[in-house]
Amino acid sequence: MIMVAVAFLLAMILCLLFGVPYIDFLRKKMIGQYVKDCAPEAHMKKEGTPTTGGVFIVLAILIGSIITLFLAQRFDNAALIILITLLFYTFAGFQDDYLKLKGHANDGLSAKGKLLRQIAIALLPTIYVMMSNPDGTLFSVGHWVIDLKWLYPFFAVFVITGASNAYNLTDGLDGLAASTGVFAFAGASVISLYSGYEEVAIIAAAVAGALFGFLKYNKPKAEVFMGDTGSLAIGGLLGTLAVMGKFEFLLIFLGGIFVCETLSVIIQVTSFKTTGKRVFKMSPIHHHFELCGWSEKKVVAAFAITSAALAAVALVLFYLTLRGVI
Repeated sequence: MIMVAVAFLLAMILCLLFGVPYIDFLRKKMIGQYVKDCAPEAHMKKEGTPTTGGVFIVLAILIGSIITLFLAQRFDNAALIILITLLFYTFAGFQDDYLKLKGHANDGLSAKGKLLRQIAIALLPTIYVMMSNPDGTLFSVGHWVIDLKWLYPFFAVFVITGASNAYNLTDGLDGLAASTGVFAFAGASVISLYSGYEEVAIIAAAVAGALFGFLKYNKPKAEVFMGDTGSLAIGGLLGTLAVMGKFEFLLIFLGGIFVCETLSVIIQVTSFKTTGKRVFKMSPIHHHFELCGWSEKKVVAAFAITSAALAAVALVLFYLTLRGVI
């Protein structure tokens, strides 16, 4: 538990320290966000806000995790695979951000190109789990244990890729992805620690700490956005931790906000294509609440509180499984 707290605090402090020079650098180079014409009108004022803040978030996560893992003597192959996966997702996200900045528009990688990269990266932790863990293909819900056998790699890749995309969709308001992510990763850290996956717990705590520190620069009115550099990477990392720590089912609750954001997009697109009508005023659903008259701060606060409640539900369910109640 001490090492988990160390990872949280160290990553938070590093993120706070790295943020100042990096944001100054972005401002001097005039590296700012481009806003789509279809975005809510209130978002037009965000044009030019520095982006790619995910660079210093990931840097804080990596350094905080590596130092703490060495202190805890838990820097093993599993930890290395997790951190390499994080780096690969960061590079994919940075490429997307770079193309947007280069093209002076909010269009980066094609949807197909982005998805193929996400799937390819997700194969790394998936193959590792299957080869290194005798129970690698098992999926458990309470006392129910299912051996997915040859279906497992498809399941694991879906979890990791889905988490990456879901978190990316959530990153649409100042402080939204960071605040909801803090609770998701904090819950993941506790679950992993008491499941015996200490390296997963340490890395998850480092992410929670880095995101908490990032809120200083990303809360409304944001000084910097994490960009796809951060959101693709952090979302992919959440899915990777779930697969490596074997809490895939609880990810539904830990990442409940991200699931809802994704479902809102799927529902919106399906409804419009089949009936020509929209269910929401705009998707992802955080924009719907904005157009209903909610302030950006109110939406972020409501989603953060909901994320905390869902993380608490996940912890309760985990406790009940440990006690053999479910």
